Amino acid sequence: MSLYLELMKICLLDLHRVNQVEYKPIHRKKHSLKRRILLKLDNILSKKKMAICDIVNYQKENRINGLDWPTYADSMIGLKRMENIEYCVNKVIEDKIPGDLIETGVWKGGATIFMAALLKESNVKDRKIWVADSFEGLPRPDEDKYIYDKGDTHYLQEELSVSLETVKNNFKKYNLLDDNICFLKGWFKDTLPSAPIQSLAILRLDGDMYESTIDSLVYLYPKLAKGGFIIVDDWGAVPACKQAVLDYREQHNILDEIIDIDGIGVFWRKSGYA
Repeated sequence: MSLYLELMKICLLDLHRVNQVEYKPIHRKKHSLKRRILLKLDNILSKKKMAICDIVNYQKENRINGLDWPTYADSMIGLKRMENIEYCVNKVIEDKIPGDLIETGVWKGGATIFMAALLKESNVKDRKIWVADSFEGLPRPDEDKYIYDKGDTHYLQEELSVSLETVKNNFKKYNLLDDNICFLKGWFKDTLPSAPIQSLAILRLDGDMYESTIDSLVYLYPKLAKGGFIIVDDWGAVPACKQAVLDYREQHNILDEIIDIDGIGVFWRKSGYA
């Protein structure tokens, strides 16, 4: 067991918390009268570098299973999905599966930072990690083209909009920002078709929506090497994401076994590896 990697997981997920509450800035998209009054007061206090916060109870079990929305952590995927990344990365290194690593939809960058730590621990210097995100939240749903995204409200969630500068600084915070960390900024439909990615060993999808998921599959799954792993973070949380995966698998006759991680995330290994 690597104490370095264990500490990375604890820090990325904020599992070392002693206090049993977190103080989260009030949600700016709720429009009750009370909330509007609080927002006005919060705007006044912000000029004095003060803020009004909601008190959120911290439960370690939820953090382990990725069921909460952490205030201070750099990842919200939970310990079990983090350990799945560890398993997959170690396996492709052990089996010498060629290719880079990518996550599409990175939030604060926690999962890709952990990928970088895993490569560092194994002294792997010839694989790139692609960090793909709009870095400005999720797109408005294109309901005419993607009916399963009808009514999707992810684009309204300000908490999902994390700037490129913030994510880069998070890599720096763990001393893991180097030339092998490559950022793809923009909507997946614009960045992924022309991304200079030759081969992938790990393909991790965390785009929530049907559109984001299907774009990632269309442009990246053909680049996944045989024996490589695909991980779908939102399978059990967002029906539209699951539908996109099922549609793509059916269209391309993919029969590889889907393995559950924690009731939300799933993964499979691309067949053809001997």
